[in-house]
Amino acid sequence: MEISKNDRVNSLFEFYGSLLTKKQYQYLQLYYADDYSLGEIAEEFAVSRQAVYDNIKRTEKSLEAYEQKLKLLATFKTRNAALDRLTTYVKTNYAQDKTLAQLVQELAHDEEI
Repeated sequence: MEISKNDRVNSLFEFYGSLLTKKQYQYLQLYYADDYSLGEIAEEFAVSRQAVYDNIKRTEKSLEAYEQKLKLLATFKTRNAALDRLTTYVKTNYAQDKTLAQLVQELAHDEEI
């Protein structure tokens, strides 16, 4: 469960990180992306571990609130799943149609951006 929570926070951070304050962004970057401990972050910013913990928890709630309102992550996942189904369908039923395959490839490339 801890890994899936980390994956979710990292995904939300990718979508909404630019909406965070500088400190929120730095704390999450260090904690989730760079795997710093609470103590290491506290030492880096000359604050208590509890202050870091509280900030990270509040920031996680903010990320979840952004997702509840904007649904960017949910939309991204839904579109990727549809694109995967489309890609499989085209490969299975229209393998000889190079134009269709190219169009699907272009869609896949647009989703990565």
